[in-house]
Amino acid sequence: MIYGYARVSTKKQINGNSLEDQVNQLAKEGCEIIVQEQFTGSTTDRPQFDRLTNSLRDGDKLVITKLDRFARNVTEGIALIRALFAKGVAVHVLNVGLLENTAMGNFFLTTLLAVAELERNMIIERTQSGKEIARTKDGFKDGRPKAYTDYQLQNAMDLLSNGNSYSKVVELTGISKSTLIRERRKQTK
Repeated sequence: MIYGYARVSTKKQINGNSLEDQVNQLAKEGCEIIVQEQFTGSTTDRPQFDRLTNSLRDGDKLVITKLDRFARNVTEGIALIRALFAKGVAVHVLNVGLLENTAMGNFFLTTLLAVAELERNMIIERTQSGKEIARTKDGFKDGRPKAYTDYQLQNAMDLLSNGNSYSKVVELTGISKSTLIRERRKQTK
């Protein structure tokens, strides 16, 4: 049986890596079952992927669009692929080709995984460097920007204080009930 695996780290993955793009590519490759998940690539804990790889049997084929959807570091990638080869599972990476359990195939795999890990580490370094530069600028605030101004939140609190229900204030302001509850708790402390 031919299985496909698609993973994104964020809901809005870019550069042709969206979940929909990956699923479409896997379907074109003839995957009979396609497993999807949204899970960060910075961890090796991927529940759907783990269930899939545990269910694969001799003669099955696992198809993924790119190597970085499969593994984020050399050690993990080699261990996963060797475990699949030991079970008699073929591994096909669409932007690389069919991985083979040969000396040259293992060399090729190790090199590709090392490049993927290097690329990921360089992205992290550039991001951290950019943050350090941004921290030196006046007015820098780390984290997400506020979704609502203090004025908007105070207006919503005033509406609640005047006897309006949470549902009514949500309808009037567009601010979620959970945000209203957090703001009310913050103001009553």
